[in-house]
Amino acid sequence: MPLRDQVSTLMRDVAADVVMPRFRLLAPEEIDEKSPGEIVTIVDRESERRLHDGLAALGLGARIVGEEAAEADRDLLEGVDRGLVWLIDPLDGTANFAEGRAPFGMMVALVEDGAPLAAWILDPLAGRLCHAERGKGATCDGQPVRARSAMRRVPRAALGTHFLPPDRRERVHAAAANGLDVQPVPRCAAESYPRLVLGQDDVALFQRILPWDHAAGALFLTEAGGNATHWDGRPYRVGGTGQGMLAAATPDLWQAAADMLLGAEAGLVDMEDISR
Repeated sequence: MPLRDQVSTLMRDVAADVVMPRFRLLAPEEIDEKSPGEIVTIVDRESERRLHDGLAALGLGARIVGEEAAEADRDLLEGVDRGLVWLIDPLDGTANFAEGRAPFGMMVALVEDGAPLAAWILDPLAGRLCHAERGKGATCDGQPVRARSAMRRVPRAALGTHFLPPDRRERVHAAAANGLDVQPVPRCAAESYPRLVLGQDDVALFQRILPWDHAAGALFLTEAGGNATHWDGRPYRVGGTGQGMLAAATPDLWQAAADMLLGAEAGLVDMEDISR
């Protein structure tokens, strides 16, 4: 069985056995706060263990770094940009899941020397599986997909600014008001990236760049023809030094959003540093 199908089957099995049986059925003691404002559930931990064991059984000899394991031992992120590494986000959108609502998802990425090689993004509720391989394009439920502009008069944007200081957040949203239709963020990168490819959103801005949040999504989007970079315009790299992420369905949409959101008016980054 091809690696694509092996990982897809593993993720679907974990979703069916671990994730969905507890959706809207979590007991209070099955939800913890791992840091201020960040929750973790028994599903995150059990899903990660199952995914870890399943990926290890594939025998690629890759290191395996999961979100919850890295939370407990930050040393696991040392050297994440070297060699072959599996990255696991066992339950993205945990807060949504704990509140009994969508979206939430599961993400796995295979990375080599900081560059994503393959990506899997599963929506357990809808059953939608997005996949990409570097240089081989992107698929959704096995069908090739291409990101494209939805040709909206005003591009639709989801801006993940809630971790910014209030004054900078206000500046970003004031700049966005000059040409973007700002929508509520889904609080789930496993949903944000597919939305860009499938035409539901045009632009997404992220502040945090935890590797399991972006490795799969950035590859899926770029293999579908979209654009995902750090705020300074450099291509996304796991373990790199770039700040933030700006993603868009097309390079033209990315440039229009960059002109609005990354310049001095928004205060995120000096536009002179952006490589065009």
